Order: sequence, then C-alpha cells, then structure tokens
Amino acid sequence: QVQLVESGGGLVQAGGSLRLSCAASGRAFSYITMGWFRQAPGKEREFVAAIYGSEGATYYASSVKGRFTISRDNAKNTVYLQMNSLKPEDTADYYCAAGQYGPVLNPSTYNYWGQGTQVTVSS
Repeated sequence: QVQLVESGGGLVQAGGSLRLSCAASGRAFSYITMGWFRQAPGKEREFVAAIYGSEGATYYASSVKGRFTISRDNAKNTVYLQMNSLKPEDTADYYCAAGQYGPVLNPSTYNYWGQGTQVTVSS
C-alpha cells in the first residue's frame, strides 16, 4: 500500500516562505509523476506543480511559476514544494499525489493522495 504524508504547512505573512514535504512509503517512488495540488475553501482542487520522468522534469501552474519550486529526494522518498513570495491567494490545503503516465495537470493521473497540509498566508 502506498502512503503519502504531507508536512510543513502553517501560518505565514505575505511575502514569506514555507517548504512543504511529502514523505512516501511503499512503492510510491516507483511512480513516474509526483504532484502538488491545492484546494481553497469553496473552490475546486487545482494543480500547483509536478515532477515527472527519470530526469525529474518539472511543470508549474502559471499562478505559482517563479515563486514555487518542486523537487524530489529519491534517497529519502520525499518530494518538496518550496514556496516563496507567498500571497494571501495561496491560502489553501495542499495535497501531495503520486501517479504514473498521463497529463500532470489532471487529477485522474494520480493514483494516491496524501491527507493534506494547511497553508494560511496573512496579508
């Protein structure tokens, strides 16, 4: 069974930084694609970033490109999301997901999801 556990969320002022971690157990790291999604209150879940392929290619939502960085440490079975220059509109629950081949923006590509970690950015 694959388990994904997120950590690193919290309360931060606008302009600040947070680093989210997603620790994977089981066979999660044999999955090709690891992604981060977020869901704000009253809104649908949206794609944030993904890292995929053997060379670790990355892809970002336009709203976070240049501010967020996704990375993975295969030795630690962990994926990270470094979030800089945070804005109040980044406030959401952030979810880590593992999947195989498919469009990285599409939630159906991902087979397993973590429980989420809350990020609140105050103005």
